[in-house]
Amino acid sequence: MPLDLMYSYSISIRHLQLLIFHVLHLISFQWEEVSGYDDAMNPIRTYQVCNVRELNQNNWLRSDFIPRKDVLRVYVEMKFTVRDCNSIPNIPGSCKETFNLFYYESDSDSATATSPFWMENPYVKVDTIAPDESFSMLESGRVNTKVRSFGPLSKAGFYLAFQDLGACMSLISVRVFYKKCSTTIANFAVFPETATGAEATSLVIAPGTCVPNALEVSVPLKLYCNGDGEWMVPVGACTCMAGFEPAMKDTQCQACSPGTFKSKQGDSLCLPCPANSRASSGAASVCSCRNGYYRADTDSPDSPCTTVPSAPRSVISSVNETSLVLEWSEPRDLGGRDDVLYNVICKKCLPDRGMCSRCDDNVDISPRHLGLTQRRVFPLIHIFCGHTVKKKKPWFFKMVCLLLNYFGAI
Repeated sequence: MPLDLMYSYSISIRHLQLLIFHVLHLISFQWEEVSGYDDAMNPIRTYQVCNVRELNQNNWLRSDFIPRKDVLRVYVEMKFTVRDCNSIPNIPGSCKETFNLFYYESDSDSATATSPFWMENPYVKVDTIAPDESFSMLESGRVNTKVRSFGPLSKAGFYLAFQDLGACMSLISVRVFYKKCSTTIANFAVFPETATGAEATSLVIAPGTCVPNALEVSVPLKLYCNGDGEWMVPVGACTCMAGFEPAMKDTQCQACSPGTFKSKQGDSLCLPCPANSRASSGAASVCSCRNGYYRADTDSPDSPCTTVPSAPRSVISSVNETSLVLEWSEPRDLGGRDDVLYNVICKKCLPDRGMCSRCDDNVDISPRHLGLTQRRVFPLIHIFCGHTVKKKKPWFFKMVCLLLNYFGAI
């Protein structure tokens, strides 16, 4: 009598194995279905065979068709008990304490009672299964658990088959499963659920994609899934983009809260806005300057905002026979900057007209008139004042004219 198929989709302790079937639908020849109880007194149904007194046993038990579901390698867990041959009196020497596990691949559920033939080839032998412990007549059955695997599988599904060659045994349960690496996040990249490879030593490459609001910093993004369903060291990485910071143990990139910012892509956290700036919304990569404050073109986005310095103080000039020097003190308020530059503009003013205009091209400022860092310049003029040529100390008159011109005396 066939045993009903029971599905189980629970996850193993290591969260790596998806169980497909708990007990299989079995077609038996010389095996007997027996109802009983397990150690916890739960009702169970098992298949038993015990034709040890007859020679040349060849008893087969076959499962229902099992869809492969794109799995390359399958694992089979068997729970069974075996009677100690020495505990059975008056039996021939053909008594066995082992059985054989086979499988047969097919693209459809086409097996019958006579096909495929009950023999190795077309069935593929996986292994001879031997118990760790057998039991005698006076003992309760000692349950053995064995796990075997086989692959690579290529067809739509397969059958399992169990061959008895003369043992006294009970097959309690058969569980078929495959191993997988569960969906994971590493280096801010998501790697999908990946089944293990065809061999126990295979490494399967899983491509990764950056989590939302993250960008790649090294490629390609990949992670290897080994034969035990465990992820190996990831290759490549992503990091949170500007305006977002790591969160949830480095598995997410969350937006910077209002009043904070992050100017560059990377693993750093959001920071409070610099002085005199603000970010009224989230996910800010830069904080805008408040009214009346600015950033220079060379300032970085995480620099504080500054304002216009006050006017220079204590502008003084000194003149001797050959030179004129113009000096001043730094502003009382630098506006928050440490890179103040000075510009000197020459104007000529006519008191009788009450107006000033820019000096002509014949006036030079040494070392220059724009972008000064020092607070001293040397004005030079290349013509004499007016049209009268002074024969004595002409440069003296030249400098005096410039000085007077600077202060509006001419």
